[in-house]
Amino acid sequence: MAEILLLNGPNLNLLGTREPEIYGRQSLAEIETELKALAKAHGHQLSAVQSNAEHALIDAIQAAKTRHVQRIIINPGALTHTSIALRDALLAVGIGFYEVHLSNIYDREGFRQRSYLAPVAEGIVIGMGPLGYRLALLAALAKLAN
Repeated sequence: MAEILLLNGPNLNLLGTREPEIYGRQSLAEIETELKALAKAHGHQLSAVQSNAEHALIDAIQAAKTRHVQRIIINPGALTHTSIALRDALLAVGIGFYEVHLSNIYDREGFRQRSYLAPVAEGIVIGMGPLGYRLALLAALAKLAN
């Protein structure tokens, strides 16, 4: 049984109520419950962390190494476009990860169209709404099966 870590960055605790026309109506708790069940159905465990603080996400990434987490799924929110520190932490632990964005970042403001994480991610799911999390988890599960 492998552990998969789901990380969500700033403002994602507001899913379901924050700009639902962009981010959907499903809450983060609902998404986490669905993903935990899917991971369990495949014989794995999913843990989840959401923080509005960059350092807390970095701490969770670093702790993942000592917990022997096998894959990370991360929606860094706005930190996607600003955080070299998140990128460095993910590279430092050497755990394969998938980047998720609910909205199509390439169909939004110019400053949202750059990801510091994308070039080093195993995969990226963009613009699929909450389904993107499930697709990223399925990709992680497939990688674990190999």
